Amino acid sequence: MTVIDLAKADVRELNQTLQLADSGSFEVRHPGGAHALAAGLTRPIDVTIDGHAGYYCAGMNQEGLVTVNGNVGTGVAENMMSGMVRVRGDASQSAGATAHGGLLIIEGDASARCAISLKGGDVVVGGSVGHMAAFMAQAGRLVVLGDASADLGDSIYEAQVFVRGAVASLGADCEEKEMTSAHRVDLAALLEAAGVKADVTTFRRYGSSRKLYHFNIDNAGNY
Repeated sequence: MTVIDLAKADVRELNQTLQLADSGSFEVRHPGGAHALAAGLTRPIDVTIDGHAGYYCAGMNQEGLVTVNGNVGTGVAENMMSGMVRVRGDASQSAGATAHGGLLIIEGDASARCAISLKGGDVVVGGSVGHMAAFMAQAGRLVVLGDASADLGDSIYEAQVFVRGAVASLGADCEEKEMTSAHRVDLAALLEAAGVKADVTTFRRYGSSRKLYHFNIDNAGNY
């Protein structure tokens, strides 16, 4: 285990060390809410951030395994390609934005626009999500064990959303879908990968009604 203390080093030194490492485990102490911690990882290294992180923590992650023992600011795991990011606290807005792959687990709550423009990654939220979760999500899965605020899945494309709790309202072109046995099997596998225990029969599934992204003049007022 290599320890990097941000009370003595700066973020540039931290990220350079992590990006050059081919393997190994790293512990980041005294993060102090700094931005862009553990950004741009491209190798399967294990990074533990012992405290709160600021904006874009673990952004552009490829193959890295990043754990944050605290809360995170805007855009955690933004544009993630692969690997796993786990937040043991809460996340601010736009968590998992544009993620193409990998798995983001938020053990607490996530704020507005969680999984915005998701492009293939998986996001699992142990608590609740704020308004416009999965806004313009194109592919991938968002799983919410708590409640979802207003306008869930607004302008969603082909991503799938699973919610166990209450949904305040659905956004434009989002509708509840049938939850088949195949969906339950897939969801169970995803929850197992995330280290989350939950009864998959208690979830509902949401997705696109496919009316907005195929233009129809009758729907012009909804654009």
